[in-house]
Amino acid sequence: MTGTETRAPLVSHVSVGVTDVHRAGLFYDAVLATIGARRLMEHGAGIGYGRTFPEFWAAQPHDGKRAIAGNGTHVCFNAPDIAAVAAFHTAGLAAGGFDDGAPGPRPEYAPGYYAAFLRDPDGNKVEAMCWNPRPDPA
Repeated sequence: MTGTETRAPLVSHVSVGVTDVHRAGLFYDAVLATIGARRLMEHGAGIGYGRTFPEFWAAQPHDGKRAIAGNGTHVCFNAPDIAAVAAFHTAGLAAGGFDDGAPGPRPEYAPGYYAAFLRDPDGNKVEAMCWNPRPDPA
């Protein structure tokens, strides 16, 4: 590759298993709208979200078995700013999610790392984060 070519992202898309696609859609419609993503596709027993391509899927497992959240697994979404991280958290709680870490700086991860964590209605762990180059806003 030359320096002028664009490289494809390392990950094409990520899926989480859900038991109720409608309920998951209500949750993900709410939280992903806060960071500029939207429902782009519905396919079979799943919903695809993204900005221009469905990079994130909430779907019933293809094997027909019960959806369970993976211990240690989580998906992190890029947010444009601190306000979007807070809106993500608030929207998720209002849409049936559970708090797993309030919005705030996470200096233990990296300087300027600002994030919030939720569990969706099925227990999947999701995060919104942004880089905050300013000192701690608290």
